[in-house]
Amino acid sequence: MNGKIHILGAAGSGTSTLGASLSKVLPHKQLDTDDYFWIKKFTDQRQVTERRKMLKKDLSLYENWILSGAVCGWGDEFKSYFDLVIFLWIPQNIRLERLQQREFQRYGNEILASGNKYDQSKSFLEWASLYDNAGMEVRSKTLHEHWMEDLSCPILRIEGDYSVEEKVNIVLDYLNSN
Repeated sequence: MNGKIHILGAAGSGTSTLGASLSKVLPHKQLDTDDYFWIKKFTDQRQVTERRKMLKKDLSLYENWILSGAVCGWGDEFKSYFDLVIFLWIPQNIRLERLQQREFQRYGNEILASGNKYDQSKSFLEWASLYDNAGMEVRSKTLHEHWMEDLSCPILRIEGDYSVEEKVNIVLDYLNSN
């Protein structure tokens, strides 16, 4: 059974978008790790113990769920919960362009050099640019690959620049054949 699905990948790889899209065609509740990680999105982090407690409660409420985003490090205790892990990867240039567009959609001119979100946005984009080449010290492909090594569930890798519809179809094809 694939009732408990976790989708992870780099910031900007489409984990939340895929989770939302799949929850429209599957009988699954979508949950996003950002809702557990942040008290106030992208500024105030929630304590690890509180994140875990909240996530554990919510995962127990639903028979079928999709958890998008990463829990590496703070949510390792949930590895055994997953029936399927979907790993998303897209080329760095496409991902960073998406993130820059998303930052502008969220904050507008505030991310420009004269804006009050400039430093925050610049730091975020610098952090996100580390994903493909960094080691275990930050959220990176290396960290994600290491984290997935001891999963007991199958891993579906979707690597490349696919549309949301194509990714949904890849997942549905996988679920139908397994």
